[in-house]
This record gives sequence, structure tokens and C-alpha cells, in this order.
Amino acid sequence: MVYVTKKSRQAYLSGKEYLADGVASSFHKAAVEEYPLVMARGKGSKLIDIDGNEYIDYVAGFGPMLLGYNAEKVNEAIREQLKRGAHFGAPTEQLYELAQKLVKIIPCAERISFQSSGTEANMHAFRLVRAYTGKKKIIKFEGQYHGWSDEQKISISAKDISELDEDPKKTRIMDTAGQRKAAADDIIIAPWNDLEYVERILQNNHDVAAIITEPVMLDSGPILPKKNYLAGLRKLSREYGCLLVFDEVITGFRLALGGAQEYYQVIPDLAVFGKAVAGGFSLSLVAGKKEIMELGHPSGTFNATPIAVAAAVATLTEIQNDGFYRDLEKMSQRLAQGIMDLAGKHHISAFSTGLGGVCLLNMGIHHSPEDFRDHLRNADQKKYNDLVFRLKLNGVRFTPERGREYVSSAHTTQDIDATLSQIENVFSAWAKN
Repeated sequence: MVYVTKKSRQAYLSGKEYLADGVASSFHKAAVEEYPLVMARGKGSKLIDIDGNEYIDYVAGFGPMLLGYNAEKVNEAIREQLKRGAHFGAPTEQLYELAQKLVKIIPCAERISFQSSGTEANMHAFRLVRAYTGKKKIIKFEGQYHGWSDEQKISISAKDISELDEDPKKTRIMDTAGQRKAAADDIIIAPWNDLEYVERILQNNHDVAAIITEPVMLDSGPILPKKNYLAGLRKLSREYGCLLVFDEVITGFRLALGGAQEYYQVIPDLAVFGKAVAGGFSLSLVAGKKEIMELGHPSGTFNATPIAVAAAVATLTEIQNDGFYRDLEKMSQRLAQGIMDLAGKHHISAFSTGLGGVCLLNMGIHHSPEDFRDHLRNADQKKYNDLVFRLKLNGVRFTPERGREYVSSAHTTQDIDATLSQIENVFSAWAKN
């Protein structure tokens, strides 16, 4: 069967006449893509585009689809809530039920605050740490994404290593037109996985309110934390009187029920969650110590709508089932180990590992990169993008540009094995050239 995406291309070109950039989010079309796939429907681990092509999907809506697409238990909860009403501008009993569940589940949580997106939740976290400490500086790491506001979208990416100054603190890359350069004034940039560098910042700057980090660097790379790195950040934050914030928008509910803080047994002062919490519906939250969380609450018309709350309660009920995370990690590790076995067989340089519901993949390197700069220097991004392109032609959808492949509870061993079969075809073709 010939792979054709003519309808997707035409829909995109027509849509550009009315929709800015032809997409609703910069995530919808990767820079390496001429046009995005336009989807028609999804079920379980599969998506079908408007040309009728079916894909085993590992993009998962960029993270939320922990239960797979069109999960029946979530659908049931939504249908029941729709009978009662979609939006009230007032709390519901289920809102309090959800908050109570989350406080019990998330190790750092004594109080919960709900928002609609990861960007909003991180904005609230930034404000809370400053309110609590009376300080204004925030340490952020190169290559990590905490949202798209002016202050957040700084040094999140680079085309190559030449864009970065030798000293990370001096490199403050503004990501988009219209950003105020002054927005970076209170953000201190540091390389990840380097505790000594962070300590030097803290020794020389007494106005640091917080250190914010992805517990696993999944927006770029991906990159694993070094042994004891997260615990080291926890120790430094206490020694120097600042707060530790985990951005668990990606890792939350994917690595473990209680997120990366449960997985790595390091408890931050605050944590930000989003994506997977509501099984495909828009909901985010900040969780943390009572004395910090009670300092302010953001406004928002659509914060914790009854629909999102119902979806979240249903999702949490499913992921609390015995064996959920054991089975989820088994699938991600099956994929990761399969990739490593095939790479060895065909003499392809790659590094892959599975954590919870994420398979991490770097091409051109045999280990997890040390940090963002190591990834820029040594990982083969062109090779990874070529893999993504070739897999798409054969019914497998990997995440463009970023080597994070989301595994859901809907993925089966047959899905994984079919995916590995297509990866072997790519590796074999590479080996012959």
C-alpha cells in the first residue's frame, strides 16, 4: 500500500488562509515537517488520519493520553457530567474529592491549586516561591521548558552549540518575537546535572527564591538525572534558603502514581502537574506545602471545570489499579530494550531506556547525555528525525525532534513488537548505506 497524506497537506494549506501558521499550537507541526498530519479519530494506542492511514502512536497528544485514546472510563465520566452541566463558575463536590485524592497521592502535597495548562501552573509556582521567600531570582536549567510566557520561555532550545555562550549564566536565548528581554532579568541559567555550578550561583547570589527543574529532562534530550543529582538539589536548596520546585508536567502520573518525586524519592517544596492528570482534558495544578500554597490563588474562568475534574477522577481511579505502573513500565522497557538490542545487532549508535510510561531515545550516543550542551554536541538529531520520518511512512508515530516516546496502558506487546519490527527495517537500511 502506498503511503499518501494528500488530504492532510491540502487541509493544512487551506487552513493557513484562516489560522495563524496553519496550526493551533507550535507543538502541532515540527520544524522539520512540511505539514502536519491531520487526524480523524483515535482509539487505544492507534490514531487514524484523514487520509485513512493508521498509526501506532507514541506522541500521546504530547503526553496526556496515559490511558490511550478514547478511554471508555473517562468517556463515561464525561457523559455523566454533561448530563449535569459542563460549566458552573462554582465548585462541585467532585472538585473536593479530586483535591483530596491528589493530596493523598502526591508526596509534596498538603494543598492543591488548579489551573488549565502547564504554563499557567508554572506561572503560579513562580509567584508563590517569590511570595514565600521574599526573593526574586529563579534558577532555571538550559534546555528545560516551563511554559510559553515571557519569563518562562528562555534558553529552552538552541539550533546548535554555537548559540550558547561558554558560561551558561550569560546565555539567555529569547525564543520568540515580542518577548521582553527584561523578562529574563530574574532568571539565572545553569547547566543541568552540575551541582557544583548550582552551588556557586547560590554562594554568590542571596536573592534566589527557587530552583525549578524537570526531574527527568524530557522536553529536550531526553536526559536522565545523574545519581543523587535531585537529592543534591534538595540539599542545596535547604542549605541556601531557597525552595525546590519540580516541574512534573511531563513526569507527573507517568513515572509513578506520585510522579518523579515518588520514583526518585526526592520531595520538593512545590510541584507542577499537567498533561496526564485528566486523561486528555485540560487541567493542571500546583501542589505543595500548606504555608506556601495559602499565599495566593490564581483567577481563571476555566480552572478545574466540572468536565476536566470528572475526567481527572476517572483517570486517577484507573491508574490506582494494582499493577498499573508495573505493566506500564514493562511496556516502555520492552520498547527501549528492543531498540537497544536492534541497535547492537545493526551496529547503530543509540541510547534508550524506559521509565514508567516514557521510553527515552537518543541517536548517535551510547549513554544518557550529561546535559543540554552534551546533547547538542554529541546526539545525532538528524538521525533521530530520519527515524521518525521513516517510521511514519510505515504506521508508527514517534515524537518529532524530541526522543520521548509515550507509552500508554492501551499499548500491547503486539504494538511494541510491530514497532520494533519497523525500527529494525530502518536500522537495517541505515546499516546497508
